[in-house]
Amino acid sequence: FPNTDVSLVVGANDVVNPGALEDPNSALSGMPVLHVWKSKTSIVMKRSMATGYAGVQNPLFFKENKFMLFGNANGVCEDLLAGVKDTLTS
Repeated sequence: FPNTDVSLVVGANDVVNPGALEDPNSALSGMPVLHVWKSKTSIVMKRSMATGYAGVQNPLFFKENKFMLFGNANGVCEDLLAGVKDTLTS
C-alpha cells in the first residue's frame, strides 16, 4: 500500500484495523490486516463509526490521511461511479 494513491474501503472494519499490529493488548493483535493506512489517502465507507465484529475501535478512522464516507455502501458506490462517468464524459 505505500505505492497506492487511494485505498477505498467498503464496509470493512477489523481487516483494516492497524490496532492488530500496533496494540499488543487488542483483541485483534496478530491478526493479518490490509495496511490501507499506508496509502496516500484512505476513504472508508461505513454506515457509522461503530466497531466491527470484534467490538474494537478502529484507529484507522482517526488517521490524518483518511476520510470517512458515511452511508449505504451500495448507494455511495453508485454515486461515486456516476460522478466518475460524468467527469470522464465531460
